[in-house]
This record gives sequence, structure tokens and C-alpha cells, in this order.
Amino acid sequence: MSDKSVLLGALEADKVSQVQLLQAFVRAASPNPPGNTTAAAKVLTQYLTDLGVPYKILEPQQGQPNVVSEFHGGKGPGPRVVLNGHIDVFPVADDTSGWIRDPWSGDIEDGRIHGRGVVDMKSGTASLVIAFACLFTQREFLRGSVALCAVSDEETGGRWGTGFLIKEDQGRWGGDVMLSAEPSGQTIRFSEKGTLRLSGSVATKGALGAYLNLSKGAVRTATVFLADVVNAVESITPNPPPEIGSHLKDPDTLKAVDKAMGPGTSTIIALPTVNIGTISGGVKVNMIPESCNFELDIRLPVGLVAAEVMAVIEAVVPRYPDATIELKRQEAASNPSSFSSIDHPIIGHLKENANTVGGFHPRLIPSMGATDCKRYRYIGIPAYVYGCSPHSMAAMNESASVDEFLHVTKVHALAIWDLLF
Repeated sequence: MSDKSVLLGALEADKVSQVQLLQAFVRAASPNPPGNTTAAAKVLTQYLTDLGVPYKILEPQQGQPNVVSEFHGGKGPGPRVVLNGHIDVFPVADDTSGWIRDPWSGDIEDGRIHGRGVVDMKSGTASLVIAFACLFTQREFLRGSVALCAVSDEETGGRWGTGFLIKEDQGRWGGDVMLSAEPSGQTIRFSEKGTLRLSGSVATKGALGAYLNLSKGAVRTATVFLADVVNAVESITPNPPPEIGSHLKDPDTLKAVDKAMGPGTSTIIALPTVNIGTISGGVKVNMIPESCNFELDIRLPVGLVAAEVMAVIEAVVPRYPDATIELKRQEAASNPSSFSSIDHPIIGHLKENANTVGGFHPRLIPSMGATDCKRYRYIGIPAYVYGCSPHSMAAMNESASVDEFLHVTKVHALAIWDLLF
């Protein structure tokens, strides 16, 4: 007979090798682009091999292997849990002079491990692999099944990672609930904003720079038009499901949002936002430009869809009869918002075990950015995130807390135990 204390004891006794795995994982550079993750994937497969855990490599794109594994519990039918983490990380600029250490050092100092991608999300992926391997050794005491998907393409859209796995075999690499360890701080993430990406152009008459009586030009017209777009879109009131709308008005929820993602995040977490990402136009300083191009990154909260936003933007265009304004949706980079139930049983297990091993109850909040969770939610599989602090994510001198890494590992393993025991 085994119990939860045996699982926790095994994780506690193995801390040294867990940290060594994370160090080796960080040292195996896997920036995307270009996206080759072969060396980093080998670190994970060697770890699984050493522990006698079977796995497969599914590699739809050369140099981007997906490491997958699964096991069935010995106590019969039950829920299927999917653990999903990505191997690829943000790239490092050619100029690394601002880095205190080599970007791929994996060094540990003052309780923090350093290196590109350790926050997003090698710390989290290593936690999931370790939790899976530990549960594998105790599988005879569990119901249901657990799948592991360590994917090689998330930072550039996920076509060859989670997208491929779900399309290839949804029954096997899907499940009843998905858990991710993307960076989340002391929170559990249940939803994320969608993205509407637009490219656009403004064309007007041109002239010598002094003759603004003849034409205001494309750039000036574009700036006023974009200001109108920002105001119109950010004035839209979303219509989320009542339980989510109520949850996002709770003061404790909003406080947790600001703590996890920075002051003021709570003021926009449930609202649409418009970022004017790029704008360019003109040929010479003393010429009124005839054309201007721009790109918009619009974030869609739960309760707002792209069609509503497009209708609002298109209503602004006729206000500019002296210009030709064209808009094009970037379909490959646009995705709807996604959310999961805020009362799924796994949430309680995550909260209880975070308190057991960390002394706090994490709050349930949305995410601002996108993760592979959306791919599961789109096909009806609830997906939740519990991971390390997002501090320094994608920044120079990226680092993560070793203690937090060990904490996240335990919480995932113990929560799954509680769900399947």
C-alpha cells in the first residue's frame, strides 16, 4: 500500500537530481526561432530513460521533437490528466553584453538558477516531467491515466507542437483535464485573452511639406485614425459568463492579478486593449507622405469576439473620406479568448497542495498572454496553469527561484495524486 506521504517523501529525497535536470535543461539552448530543440529534448529523454519511464518521439518538423509518454493507473477507470510544457524558449539577441552570465549558463547563485528560458518555461516543463516520472512509479495505486507532452514549438504558434499532437491523435494526447506549469506566480490561471492582429494602410494625396492645405498626408491621418480606433475598441464592454464576470470583480481576485502581473493589470484584465505595434510611412522629411502602414495587436478578454471588434473598427473608417484605409486580419496570429470552469475539482487540489507545501492558497485569475492551454480549451478540455513567478521572463539575466521550482513540482504531483487516488 502507498499513500500521499510516500510520493511527497520521494520528491523531497530527490531534490538534488531535480535541480541537476533543470540546470542541464537550461544549458541545452533551444531558442525559437530558429527552433531546433534536439539537444534540450535529449536532456528530458535521458532523465526518463534513467528512471525507466517509456516515451516516444513525435517529430513532424525536423529538429523539433515532441517527447510524449503515458501511463494507466492500476486501480481501473478514472480521469485522464495531460501534462503539457514546452521545450523551446525565446531567442537571445546577438549582443549579449547586457547579460551578467552566459545566457545558457544554468548557474545557481543566491537560490536562483540563471539562463534564457528558465522562467518561460524550462522550470515548469522540468517540474511536469519530474512529477510525471514520480507518479509513474506509483501508478499501481492510481485510477485513470496520465499523459506527458513536452512540445518543441510553442513560442512561434505551436503548429508543430501541441497543435500537431492534438490534430494527430486527440484521444491519446487530449484528456479530461490539462495542466501546464507556465509562469503564473502564486496564482492558478483559468483563462487567457484572445488576440486579433491587424495590418493596415492609409493612402492620401501627397505634396510638398509646406502645403498642408492640400493634404494632411497619410501619417497624420493614420495617427488620428488609430487614436479613434483605440478609443472605440477600448470602450467596448465585454459580456463574459456571469460567474466569470462576478469573479473578475472580486477585490481579492483583482489584488492577486496586480501582484502576479504588475500594478494596474487589474484595470485591463477584463477589457480589450489595442497596441499599435508598428507604424511607418513617408519618403523624406519635407514631403507630405502618400502612404502609411501599421500593425495592431488587439487583446480580447473573455466575452468579446473578433467580429464585434472588427465591426467597431470598420465603423470608424468612413470618418476619413479623404483617405483610402484598408485593413487586413492576420489570421495565423489571431485567436479567440479561452476559459475553463472556475470550479473544476483540480483547482481545489492545486490550492490545497500549494498550501500544504508552500503555506498559501493561490488565487484563481486569468492570463494576459497566450499559452498552449487555448488549444485544449478550444476542443472542450479544461486547462489550468500553475507555475513559477513570471519575474524576468524573456528579459536579460532571466532567472528563477530554485525553491519555487521544487514547490511547483510537488504541487502538480500531489494534485494529480489527489485527483486520481
